Amino acid sequence: MTPPPDHPNIQAVVAALRAGGAAEGSIERMRVLPDAVSTAQAAADALGIQVGQIANSLVFRTDQDQPLLVLASGAHRVDTDKLAAELGLRTISRADPKFVRAATGQVIGGVAPVGHPAKLRTVVDVALADHDEIWAAGGVPHAVFPTTFDELVAVTGGTATAVADAR
Repeated sequence: MTPPPDHPNIQAVVAALRAGGAAEGSIERMRVLPDAVSTAQAAADALGIQVGQIANSLVFRTDQDQPLLVLASGAHRVDTDKLAAELGLRTISRADPKFVRAATGQVIGGVAPVGHPAKLRTVVDVALADHDEIWAAGGVPHAVFPTTFDELVAVTGGTATAVADAR
């Protein structure tokens, strides 16, 4: 079943985008799709765009047991060893669904870059800068919104970082 646009997670994302200074165009163009798009390829297919334009919101657990949100291009697989070294961490590992939900208030497949119960340390893949428009999840697996690399870095307070080599 498709969630309504007034779903609490979607509203939290919209509020966070507004608070972060996102352009109204990004907010007004939030789309609730008829089917869940829980992979980058599914989202790209539904939107008719390249998979590299999808900003995957991936939650990792650091060696300090803290969440790390990585906004990675859908064309990349995060190199956890490289990223851990870049961030001065011993290790990072993919978080399980329970950890993701606790950190974000959202389920895997719908995790947005913003709209979480608390601010998360965030890394934004520099490869996303190659695209004029990118799309990110809107808090549920059916919702997506357009943005730009610069806007994504600004609204998340993220750090632009190379997270992987292109596939």
